[in-house]
Amino acid sequence: MVSYTKPLSTQQMTTSAMKADKAGCRKFGPCGVGKEALYLNSFYLDRRYYVPFSSVIRVFKRVAMSKGGFTGKGMFATMPYLVVVYDNGKEKQCLFKREEHVDEMLDYIRERHPGIKLQSEAVEKKLALRAAEEAKKVRPVISKEAKAQVQELEKARTYLERRPALSNALSRSAKAKRVNERSNPAYRWTALAIVLLGAAASIYGVYALVTRAGSGIYFTLFGLAAVFLFAGANVLPTGRNNRRFIEQQWQDACDASARYIRSYPAFPLPARYAHPVTLTRMIRVIEDGRAEKAEEALEVVKADLRALNADVQVEQEEYEEVMAIKPMFLVEDYR
Repeated sequence: MVSYTKPLSTQQMTTSAMKADKAGCRKFGPCGVGKEALYLNSFYLDRRYYVPFSSVIRVFKRVAMSKGGFTGKGMFATMPYLVVVYDNGKEKQCLFKREEHVDEMLDYIRERHPGIKLQSEAVEKKLALRAAEEAKKVRPVISKEAKAQVQELEKARTYLERRPALSNALSRSAKAKRVNERSNPAYRWTALAIVLLGAAASIYGVYALVTRAGSGIYFTLFGLAAVFLFAGANVLPTGRNNRRFIEQQWQDACDASARYIRSYPAFPLPARYAHPVTLTRMIRVIEDGRAEKAEEALEVVKADLRALNADVQVEQEEYEEVMAIKPMFLVEDYR
């Protein structure tokens, strides 16, 4: 029997082994993670291709920002991709509808296959360069108490990094809540009205084609285009795209974070801000001599985040840090 799941890499599995592995794979959006291979989508079909882990070099997320994303003014937000590098640098890019599915898949790969690199080569080089620059940086002499605080914050950061899904959920749900709060509700209902008109036009187009009443094909194409466009843009008010659901997602993420840090003695952050990047920025504040205690460092971090707005230009690494945690502070009004 011919298999409809095709290999991308030079290394391949037997058809029977691949089918068994694919049947038991953990699904994330259009892709999947098996014990032996990654299963990747084509433009039309989910899990159409596979790459054995022995061929995988690195897997990482790539996000394309469309005009209007995160501004609260645009209709379309980000387009998340999973990128798999295999063999001698070949790439397969997979488009996902939901960014959290990419994050969850990367977390699962990190847990099950810790040897696989989960950053792009460009990001890896930038981080290494930044680490070298930080090492050369002349920092002020800080007190023993401040050094002790840095050590405690580093321990807390390591603790959070053991469960990256929790901090990712905080960041992701805060972004969704922020976008929802700033989006004009009229966009959603206008989109719904256009979709209904599109559906009606499609039905009429089919009727016109059957009865040969004229330009039915144009009505059909217009209607289908409207339905697919707005349905795929995540604009329509649905069971998973409404304020109540989004706010519940944020609350659930905060509750999960609170449960996790409850067993840590005197965790230095409220559960709603428990993200490794927050702790990293607090450590940086203390090492730069801008604060001595964790509580003071957190207030400085808040002030720094408040000062970063659309008129301030920052480096890419700084932007990524800010985008990871600022929505959490915004939705909680920095309290």
